[in-house]
Amino acid sequence: MRPFDYHRPTDVDGALTLLARPDTRALAGGTNLVDLMKLWVARPAALVDVTHLGLDAVEDLAGGGLQIGAGVRNSDLAADRRVRERYPVLAMALLAGASGQLRNQATVGGNLLQRTRCLSFTDPAKACNKRTLGSGCSAVAGVSRDLAVLGASPSCVATMPGDMGVALSALDAVVHHRTLDGAGSLAVDNFYRLPGDTPERDTELPPGALVTTVELPGLPFGVVSTYRKARDRASYAFALVSVAAVLDVTDGVVRDVRLSLGGVAHKPWRARRAEELLRGGPATPAAFAAAAAAELAAAEPLKDNGFKVPLAQRLVVSTLAELAGRSA
Repeated sequence: MRPFDYHRPTDVDGALTLLARPDTRALAGGTNLVDLMKLWVARPAALVDVTHLGLDAVEDLAGGGLQIGAGVRNSDLAADRRVRERYPVLAMALLAGASGQLRNQATVGGNLLQRTRCLSFTDPAKACNKRTLGSGCSAVAGVSRDLAVLGASPSCVATMPGDMGVALSALDAVVHHRTLDGAGSLAVDNFYRLPGDTPERDTELPPGALVTTVELPGLPFGVVSTYRKARDRASYAFALVSVAAVLDVTDGVVRDVRLSLGGVAHKPWRARRAEELLRGGPATPAAFAAAAAAELAAAEPLKDNGFKVPLAQRLVVSTLAELAGRSA
């Protein structure tokens, strides 16, 4: 591991001053960053420990929403009574995301910013535009089983590995951040980005930014929500495909729906085409299947991951059918 400087500020302004320096990274739980440093994929000159900034509270907002500090541990957020009661999809996504030991260490802000687990990215011997822009993407012609089927580009076919971000996408969460120039915010759908020609950028955060809080809007029907994850083993594995769904059904008609897919793209894939088709229509398996097929019509699988398309379709249908039954 490359030698690095270590700083532990106790206030946000002090942290931002340090983060404005070149080649400096924020360190929270370290469950992703430290691994990448050991692999020589990440080689920061300095780390800024952001776990002592007072950003570790979950607070109620007017209208039934929640404000979640970036330093809240994943295990604490999953266990929070308000999260479990108002947004079960988020609690379930967190519990599906890692082992208990990792959840105890990982933070909300760090989870949002975790890097891809693409084998080309984590192996410095392989060409990877995300790691070294312009070097090429060896994953395109390599083992592609775990890679993207939606929104990819010739520059990058990696997927976003997180679970929490998929649930936050379905909940229309907003990520608040600060830089030395002031405060800003990004809806989760605008926080993450597709690779395009600049795959080295995972998010739209400005340079030197520190994630401070995540805001969940009040969502009365958020209680009828769930997270389902198809993976290679039941304990601890990244999603082949995951679905975060929130459904409001009255008298057999879909009044509202929120749907986001994980494991299929460089970012949580908000299934807005499917949502549009479902709203105002019947809450039936046939309608769910038609909406899923329409959403995935743009999929462009690689040689090893074509199975993800029918898997995603079936997972969407079964998840929505479960929630429709619960609504009834």
